[in-house]
Amino acid sequence: MKKLFLGLLVAAFTLSTYSCRETTEENVETEMEEVETDLEETGEDIESGLEEAGNEIEEAGEETEQEIEEEMNETDDMQ
Repeated sequence: MKKLFLGLLVAAFTLSTYSCRETTEENVETEMEEVETDLEETGEDIESGLEEAGNEIEEAGEETEQEIEEEMNETDDMQ
């Protein structure tokens, strides 16, 4: 009787450990997919932000260039 009880106990422990392992593997796979999705979204956000910053820098450069040309033309008129 004692051997039967211990055998059932070992079998139950083995099955519970096995089922936990499967659940853990599924959870890890799901989490990895979510992290991958988050990384892709973050990369797209960064790319968009860099593009926007580049456009702003370009616009600022064009405005500065126009201001310099205006200053040069005003100076030429005074001479």
